[in-house]
Amino acid sequence: MTKNLTTINQFIEKSIGEWKSIRSTHTLAFQEFENSTSKIHIKHINSKNKKVTKIFKNHKLGLNLQSIAISIKWQAISDWEDDDKNEGDETILIFLPKDVNSGIVLRNKGYTESFISSSNYYVDEQNNLHIQTFYKSTVSEERISFLSTHIRSRFSTTRNLENNSVVQTSHTSEIRNLASLRD
Repeated sequence: MTKNLTTINQFIEKSIGEWKSIRSTHTLAFQEFENSTSKIHIKHINSKNKKVTKIFKNHKLGLNLQSIAISIKWQAISDWEDDDKNEGDETILIFLPKDVNSGIVLRNKGYTESFISSSNYYVDEQNNLHIQTFYKSTVSEERISFLSTHIRSRFSTTRNLENNSVVQTSHTSEIRNLASLRD
């Protein structure tokens, strides 16, 4: 019996919405940890949106109308901040499928190092999304899993490229805001 794999389109569609995020980040080199909470909003954006076309231009690629573009906006409060200051930002991700389960992700800025980047992704047999990004000095690996329809879990690891040492790990639990589904 062959299990039906989740396609990248299905995974993204399940991710659309508003989420409350609880994250614990461990910076191993400094033996420090940070806890943060965030409100995350994930939505589709049109492939012809000026932010999307700019990312294609920055990557020196022509516009691909088969791509899947999403915006991820967040507002976060960290226990590293003394004044409980809210920090927010937005990342644009453009998924360029090679097939229904794998491909490349273009970003307007990196997760670990803040410059435009691209990543490889695939959806595995357990329907987890894996994203791997190589930067100048590090590699970031992330796994996103649906534990139920309205609960996601994200694990990420950042490694030093020079010696493959683990620099940082994090775990995030994300709970969908069900009230946002009624809007």
